[in-house]
Amino acid sequence: MNSSDPGNESGTSYIHAPNLSINAGGTAFAYRDLGPRTDMPLIMLNHWGAVLDNFDPRIVDGLARRHRIIAVDYRGIGSSGGTAPVTVDEMARDTIALIRALGFDQVNLLGFSLGGFVAQDVALKAPSLVHKLIVTGSGPAGGQGIDRVGAVSWPLMLKGLLTLRDPKAYMFFTSTTNGRKAASAFLKRLKERKTGRDKGPTPRGLLRQLEAIKAWGRQAPQDLARLQMPVLIANGDNDIMVPTALSRDMARRIHQVQLVIYEDAGHGGIFQYHADFVSRALVFLAE
Repeated sequence: MNSSDPGNESGTSYIHAPNLSINAGGTAFAYRDLGPRTDMPLIMLNHWGAVLDNFDPRIVDGLARRHRIIAVDYRGIGSSGGTAPVTVDEMARDTIALIRALGFDQVNLLGFSLGGFVAQDVALKAPSLVHKLIVTGSGPAGGQGIDRVGAVSWPLMLKGLLTLRDPKAYMFFTSTTNGRKAASAFLKRLKERKTGRDKGPTPRGLLRQLEAIKAWGRQAPQDLARLQMPVLIANGDNDIMVPTALSRDMARRIHQVQLVIYEDAGHGGIFQYHADFVSRALVFLAE
């Protein structure tokens, strides 16, 4: 990786974006950077165990038509150095340090699942740093059911092994015809990058991140009314990983909020309805 690379030109797609690295707080963080250089960046934070190749290229490319996109690996995951934190608090502090190391005074944040936990915590810890916040497939601190992510996931991972399918097909999508089609299309998109792929997560990294998720689900609720920036929340109507009810709960507690619930969709509702989500997100960011 080369931290001196200036990033991609606006027309470059995510699957061809170079792997970059920057030191923040003594850790080398892996990231990819694309889209126009003139705009406030949108920092993207991903799910449990996700590496750079787990960002949906259709969503990244769609948003990068108008915005600079910086997708990052958490500490101890993928090509980032260090040891994966066991709290969302640490991940949020890492993210703040990374944004500042990249030289930004203010950014937009998009978090999916675990990334939504981290994005909320960043916005509460450093409100002046976050211009707009997008939280997808996620829930608030203390949200009922979040501490059961592992209990829900392990049987689905075993099912993936037994059926020779990526477990994300079961974890992120419904078992309906629409859900199965969306899962197949999404998983194909994740394989489009052929060279310069990121390292997969280690078992230790997965388990440490799961500790952080459990702790988030068991900690005291945060005062989401303190979020003064505009917030867009999106999820599927049948999220078995982070229950959909938690997206509605967050929306009730935030002042400037838009809530989108996709029908016949699960945890990965934004991947199933990627074109609609990109359209809504672009409007939200332009308002």
